[in-house]
Amino acid sequence: MTRAELIRRTPTSLLAAAGLIAGFGTAVGTGSRPLGGVVMAIFGLTCIYFWLERDGRDTAVRLTIVGLVAFVFSHVLGLAIGAWPSVFVVSLVTAWACWRWSDVRWLGRSGSAAGPQASS
Repeated sequence: MTRAELIRRTPTSLLAAAGLIAGFGTAVGTGSRPLGGVVMAIFGLTCIYFWLERDGRDTAVRLTIVGLVAFVFSHVLGLAIGAWPSVFVVSLVTAWACWRWSDVRWLGRSGSAAGPQASS
């Protein structure tokens, strides 16, 4: 698989959700919030790279803001429903946004990696 195919075929919805979950899990498991932040940042920066390459700056900015707001909101929501449920809720919402504004253009509903040019 070429670099371009990898970028097109990678579902950032899964990466973004996994980053939020893995970051929190790392922070809880190790007791180190900074380490959890590093894990989350690695996933987030990877998503940003893919969005910039395949979707452009506007989509990358929009989805980065979604991820950052989800991270902040998870702390507020966690007070109401608990930490882990909150992380799962914001991960689901973040994954939906990534799918809606990026992945669906490249993976489509059928899972094919044809890209936007094939829909003409």
